[in-house]
Amino acid sequence: VSLGAGGLVASLRPGATHVSSSTISVALSERLAAAHAAAGQRYAAAPVFGRPDAAAAAKLFVVAAGGPQVLEPLLPLFAAIGLRTFVVSEQPHTANLVKLSGNFLIASVIESVGEAVALVAKAGVDRSQYVDILTSTLFAAPAYQTYGGLIARQEFEPAGFAARLGLKDIRLVLAAAEQLQVPLPVASLLRDRLLTLVATGGGDLDWSALATLADRDAGAGSDHPA
Repeated sequence: VSLGAGGLVASLRPGATHVSSSTISVALSERLAAAHAAAGQRYAAAPVFGRPDAAAAAKLFVVAAGGPQVLEPLLPLFAAIGLRTFVVSEQPHTANLVKLSGNFLIASVIESVGEAVALVAKAGVDRSQYVDILTSTLFAAPAYQTYGGLIARQEFEPAGFAARLGLKDIRLVLAAAEQLQVPLPVASLLRDRLLTLVATGGGDLDWSALATLADRDAGAGSDHPA
């Protein structure tokens, strides 16, 4: 799409700007920046945080990186789709690293909440009440509220973000971590958990279905493939 024959680099005129909001690897973002620079074009990375409902309501959070002369004309565009724009660096690939690290943290929330819910549910505590307790007290944050609710309701279809895409992102964050020589033991665990979910037929479920593995391991069973 970008680097091949007939791709963006080959097709854009000199001086044009490519804004990438895709969740891609740090290495690919670096390649895109170099290719566009060699072609006399501009490149900015602007991945976003927010599920489809947030996008529809223009309530995304934009993480942008690129040269000031590249980003300045884009700020009104970012303001039109999001609540806030965070400019993190002049190097585009850093925005992709921030996005990947954020998705790693979301997956960590899903796994830990899934395990906690499986624990209390097996003792007879109502799932929805438990999540309400968590999100009304110490964990009143969007990630816990959104994914805790999905886990409590076991609402994994339609997928807001498919498990197979979550697996892709965890692989990308691990690749970036290896390049930077930063061990991420929790990310390694999440890769294996997501791989299990995908391998057992849950690849097209929302990645919050990761919580079904905790139910399975607890002997609670599930209506879903995992």
